[in-house]
Formats: sequence, C-alpha cells, structure tokens
Amino acid sequence: MNLEDRIRRRQRRDDGPALLREYETLSPAAHVENPVGRGPTVERVLNHFDPIFDGRTPSNLYLHGPPGSGKSAVATALWRNLDRLPTETRPVIHTSTRVQRRSSPTFVYLDGRRIDSEFAFYRALLSAVESDPVPSSGVRTSTLRDRLRDRWQSAHASVVVAVDHLDDGGPQTTVLDCFESLPECVCWLGIGRATPEAAAVRDRVGDAIRLDAYHHQQLVDVLSARASAAMSERALAHQQARAIAEWADGDAHHALAALFVAADRADSRERTRLADEDVRSATERLSTDAVSLARVLELPDNRQVVLRELIDADATARSSVAAAAEAVAASHPAALSEGSIKRFIYEMAETGILERVETVAGTGHGRRPSSVEARFHVPVFRRLFDLR
Repeated sequence: MNLEDRIRRRQRRDDGPALLREYETLSPAAHVENPVGRGPTVERVLNHFDPIFDGRTPSNLYLHGPPGSGKSAVATALWRNLDRLPTETRPVIHTSTRVQRRSSPTFVYLDGRRIDSEFAFYRALLSAVESDPVPSSGVRTSTLRDRLRDRWQSAHASVVVAVDHLDDGGPQTTVLDCFESLPECVCWLGIGRATPEAAAVRDRVGDAIRLDAYHHQQLVDVLSARASAAMSERALAHQQARAIAEWADGDAHHALAALFVAADRADSRERTRLADEDVRSATERLSTDAVSLARVLELPDNRQVVLRELIDADATARSSVAAAAEAVAASHPAALSEGSIKRFIYEMAETGILERVETVAGTGHGRRPSSVEARFHVPVFRRLFDLR
C-alpha cells in the first residue's frame, strides 16, 4: 500500500474505532490494482502482447482456469493500467512525400456476460471507444459493424480487446466470430473457465495460458492484503486467514466472501478484531457451490430488488414461483407486477443465480411445485445492497 492510500484510509475513518473501513474494498466482486500471487501470469500476458508497442499486431490469447483463480483480477488490473498509458502519435515511416504516423495502441475491456448477440457485441465495442452515445435500438447490426471498420481500417496501431466471462454470455463462437469481420489490427484476449478445446478457441489463438486454483498460502496472502486495505490494523489473524483459505480450497471468491461475512459479524458486535467464532460462523453460512456474486451485482436494479425481497422471505413465500412472486409484489405494490416478477425469477433460475428445487409434497397431478432458492452468497449481497 502506498502513502496516498494510507492517508485516504485515515480520511475515511469515523470518530470511533471500527473494524470495517471499506465494505466495497472487501467485496469478493471487487478487483484490486495489483492481484496478489498473479505476477507471473501478468508477465506472461504482457509478453504475449508486447509486439503492440512496436506497431505490430500480436495473435489472440486465451486465459482460462477454474472459478476464483484470479482470471478477471488479472485482466481488469492489466487493462486498467494499460488504459492509462499516454495517448501519443509519433512518426514511424518517412518517405519523400509524407510522414506516416503511428498512434498508441487501444485497449478495450468487454464483459461477456452482457453480450448475447452480434448487435450487443458491436454496440458494446463501439460504446467503449466512442464518446457519443450508441443507440440500443433502431439501428442495424451492419451499421455498427461498418462504423467500427471505418474507425480502424486505416489505423496505424493495434486494438486489443479483452472479453471477460466468455462462459457466461451468449455462445462463445458468436462473440469470437464477430472479430473476423474487423480489421487485422484488432486482436483479442478471451477469458473463461473452459479449456481451449471446450471453448472452441484452440484454432483461433496463438497461445493459451492456464491459471490454476490458488495454493493455500497464496490465498492467505490474498486475504491478508484485502484485510489490510479494508479493515483495521491486525484485525485478521494469520490462523484465521489460513482457516478461511483451507475452507475455500483455492477459490478466492469464496474466501473473500467468508472474510466479508466474518468481518461484518465482528463489526456488528463492535469488535476491532475478528474472533474465531466469526470465521466459523461465516464458513458455516456460506456454500462453496455459490455462483459469482459479480453476476448478481451486474443485474439490473429491478432484478436485484426482487432478489433482496426473496432472500428475506420465509419458506412458505418461497415454496413456489407463484408464491414468491406474490410475496415480492406485495412488498412493492407500485413497482413491479406479479407477472414481471415471475419472469425475472424464471430468467434468473435459467442463468443459475436462483434455483428451482422440486418439493417433495405434491398434489399427485401434474408437475410438482418448485421452491425458489438463492445460489449466491446471500449475506454478502444483502449487506452490499443495503449499503447502496
């Protein structure tokens, strides 16, 4: 942590002692400036794209690994820093009639979870590189594609597009096929969980980099660094970090969720350090089968409102989709109709954020009713939602 960060922490501090100083920093959905334990991977990615700084376009690259292994942390940290590079134009080729100039490379980050069609891809890419708003309807896909082609057809620098969460959007081939229609100066970094073969990218990339799950000590370092940034001094003991790391079994997302819940519990009891019971309680309340909280926090506000009501509803209210929709609608009579809420629940069950669990009891006729259960880290979402 640099000096500026240390000063900011003290500026944010309340009058009295507090264990938790930054909920957002502690969130498992947050990404830090320098991913702990992923330096070698960052170096490999930079080495692959090194030709762009000499005016050459490198081949495509695929970064893959299990959930919680730091793939998004590497990509977002790299692109955040690369995007800060000064934009400059310098002469590179001299002839008797002209000087051709080369611009600095362009770096674009796209969230694959929001891309489910060609139109969505071109619109997201155009929105990232143009200051003027890009229409979401009333314009042809080919029009957006042609605007991108015209923009980069005569470019004298590479464009590198990172597409994160390739597994969670539309078909991967749909997204990657879109790159084929763009100029040769455009290359991409794909990030996903699937192997190159399963993701059908082996023939599209020059190299693939695998990130393995964190070792326990690496995960302890991740937890310690995040605690240092978001919590009071020495709030997390080494053995507590190790207990969380062993429970999370290499998954940083689950480990950070457990630290968040443990810290929130300790803070609510006005402690300035975590107790072992806080850690035990956190790991008992959470599941290592939970989906990424970032997927939940990326949902539109109306879906998040539905989830917020659902997680506090009793078992009777969640005994079926119809009962859940009725309970949520009763809490927000002027905001959402039961029909809309039902549709949201079915959509979120389809994407794995919710789960419809078939109940044992039934009428004996037709399909058994399905209760509605959350598949994400509920305590973390509840706290972050309520802090908004």
